[in-house]
Amino acid sequence: MTLDVSELEAPEPLVRALEALERLPPGRCMEMVHRMRPELLYPRAEALGFGSCTRADDAGRCRIYFWRRGDAAAEEAARELAARFAQWKE
Repeated sequence: MTLDVSELEAPEPLVRALEALERLPPGRCMEMVHRMRPELLYPRAEALGFGSCTRADDAGRCRIYFWRRGDAAAEEAARELAARFAQWKE
């Protein structure tokens, strides 16, 4: 599942991401594409039980991969997808 919020203004990316995470089925991960690192999303996603990893694509966009903690299949899929991109530089 890919959620591209790179063209949306705040708070829409946060709202859409949280809605998508609530609907994320077991065994699946979510890729979120944003123009910046969504700092407010990370603690909220963590509180809902999600793990994440953040990468940078060739266009400089932020790609965040989310999975439910404890869901090994989803985490493996997320990390495989994330491996295609460079680490996000702060």
